[in-house]
Amino acid sequence: MLRIRKSFERGHADHGWLNSYHTFSFANYYDPRQMGFRALRVINEDRVQKGSGFPTHPHQNMEIISYVLEGALEHKDSMGNGTVIRPGEVQRMSAGTGITHSEFNHSKDELVHFLQIWIEPEKDGLVPGYEQKFFADEEKKGGLRLVASRDGREGSVTIHQDVNLYAALLGGDEIAYTIPPGRHVWLQVARGKVLVNGQKLAEGDGAAISDEDQVVMTGEEDAEILLFDLA
Repeated sequence: MLRIRKSFERGHADHGWLNSYHTFSFANYYDPRQMGFRALRVINEDRVQKGSGFPTHPHQNMEIISYVLEGALEHKDSMGNGTVIRPGEVQRMSAGTGITHSEFNHSKDELVHFLQIWIEPEKDGLVPGYEQKFFADEEKKGGLRLVASRDGREGSVTIHQDVNLYAALLGGDEIAYTIPPGRHVWLQVARGKVLVNGQKLAEGDGAAISDEDQVVMTGEEDAEILLFDLA
């Protein structure tokens, strides 16, 4: 079964400095039918204007992944990390017992466009942690590149949950992913247009896939996708 979540169905908040779309319930957007998918709790597509950002705020008991599509995201946290995240880089922050952090547009000239992803950890009270790794476009062109996993294999960042997160760049390529028995897939289109098991998805669209053996993705134009393999 494939259930499509269209881009225009998402929650939306425009604060001027921040234009944000919420795939699942978040902040002032609440829909009891859209509370996440399996352990995947949040996918926010954020655009932050130059000179703006999120001031220091707390998080607890959540695995948070930032995936930058355009521009540069500046990060500082209570663990002593101070970094800039650019396209191709994946940041993982385990909030665990509690952290504070801030995120700002690093550029004075252009906006930063990124996906903020929250995954529920397998248990609460973990020691907070941080990782940031770069994955070249060449590794994602025409194929799925593992960028986050429970065991950090293949150089992926490590998340404290039974989730495998893949990224891919598609032109006219076709990718087939075999879904292991008992697993589920969420597919998010970050950019472009893609055929997913024969269904058309465009930028901002997502799809929940359960009780299927395979998901076949074909780029109708240059596209970037994220595939979550979930327990």
